[in-house]
Amino acid sequence: MATTANIHAPLGAATILHVVDAFINVFNNVVAWNESRKTRNILNHLTDAQLEDIGLTRAEIAKI
Repeated sequence: MATTANIHAPLGAATILHVVDAFINVFNNVVAWNESRKTRNILNHLTDAQLEDIGLTRAEIAKI
């Protein structure tokens, strides 16, 4: 006769997992925001001619 083990996660484990996932998502969003911020800062220091060379305008920088 085969037996199956009824293994349950500890009480609150799912909640902890959701909390950890939320922190990871917040961290990833902050990292993405910071990368975009650094990119915008670098692009803002380029001349209009340099921006034209890479196919951007000043107005498009804000969308990055």
